[in-house]
Amino acid sequence: MKLEQAITLEQAAEMLGCNFIGEPNHLITGINEIHVVEPGDLVFVDHPKYYEKALKSKATTIIIDQVVDCPEGKGLLISEKPFDDFNTLTKKYRPFLAWKSTKNEHVIIGEDTIIQPNVVMGNNVTIGNNCVIHSGVVIHDNVIIGNEVIIQANSIIGSHAFYYKKKSTGYDRMLTCGRVIIHDRVEIGALCTIDAGVTGDTTIGAGTKIDNQVHIGHDTVVGENCLFAAQVGIAGCVRIGNSVTLWGQVGLAADMSIGDNAVLLGQSGASKDLEGGKTYFGSPVDEARIKFREVAAIKKLPSIIENMD
Repeated sequence: MKLEQAITLEQAAEMLGCNFIGEPNHLITGINEIHVVEPGDLVFVDHPKYYEKALKSKATTIIIDQVVDCPEGKGLLISEKPFDDFNTLTKKYRPFLAWKSTKNEHVIIGEDTIIQPNVVMGNNVTIGNNCVIHSGVVIHDNVIIGNEVIIQANSIIGSHAFYYKKKSTGYDRMLTCGRVIIHDRVEIGALCTIDAGVTGDTTIGAGTKIDNQVHIGHDTVVGENCLFAAQVGIAGCVRIGNSVTLWGQVGLAADMSIGDNAVLLGQSGASKDLEGGKTYFGSPVDEARIKFREVAAIKKLPSIIENMD
């Protein structure tokens, strides 16, 4: 999330009631989580395992729970509870706004777009030209939809990210302040859910077609002209190239990438990066030709064991 007006390191420290290391006038222009940070962004870290990743990331301001050496050109906010303080800033700069109707403030709808009955649109929603939004669709705050997009009944666009921190008292949600961006000529089936980015954007590329009951997690980037069959489940921060095909019930773990023109056959499960231009199968996934040989070999095991007896 980019701030409408930059704040200084000193101002952020006063706001959070914590100490800081760095130039008092060091500027903070955005708030982001570690997977999507850019120069000017603030990020948090609260475990030594991830200190180096945060300090060497593109983020230029880090909320951290220990005093460490401050990298050149960056600023540190020393906090007892970095996660909570990060949420405090999110709440201040992207507060929850209760909806008052089925069409809320600052909604822009393009020419020749059809909005069927019982569609709900939050605040700051933009929908392009020649779209069809079917009954029961819910479009949350700050969603941007391009031209010639079709969204079938009862799909949810921009729901809050599934991102929690485990504490002794239970699970605390990281507050969502990101968006969903859907580019031109995308089609989304019925009963789909596309989560907003935690702090950045969940993006669906132009020409992509999505079947019914597909879930796409926060901050995932889907390329152009992809094809996803029913019941595909994609976790957060996944990067999918162009012209990727995911057949029914494929599952993708968080923070992985798939290259252009890859195909994952039905019920495959992937948790590691996959090269483009190949067909994959199985769980854990492997190239289909290798996996099929493994399946054929396993079928022979009973007869092999029987002969050994």
